[in-house]
Amino acid sequence: MPELFDQQALPVAPQDKGRMKPKTIEVVNNILAIAWDDGHESYFELEALRRACPCAMCKGETNVMVEYKPPPQTLTPSSFDLRGWQYVGGYAIQPQWADGHASGIYSFQYLRGLDTAP
Repeated sequence: MPELFDQQALPVAPQDKGRMKPKTIEVVNNILAIAWDDGHESYFELEALRRACPCAMCKGETNVMVEYKPPPQTLTPSSFDLRGWQYVGGYAIQPQWADGHASGIYSFQYLRGLDTAP
């Protein structure tokens, strides 16, 4: 679905001024490219992005009563094939992978933290 890859960033609400937001997000070959509103650009290999999925099924979770550690994952080539993504609120994106995984919500702050470029 090419239209999913051509989404533009949402307008910045007044209460979000000063927070980092993407201006554009696009997929080029096996790279997710993000141009941020502060002029910085981030490039994420899709395999690295999938392996960094922050969802409970991939990374686990802790609450007051228990810590859940997921079993080791078996990832296949389709695990790294990005089929699309959508915005979540004004703070994150949620990728949809070809293997059906779509529960990871990558906040803009989390994505900037994954970026190893200065």
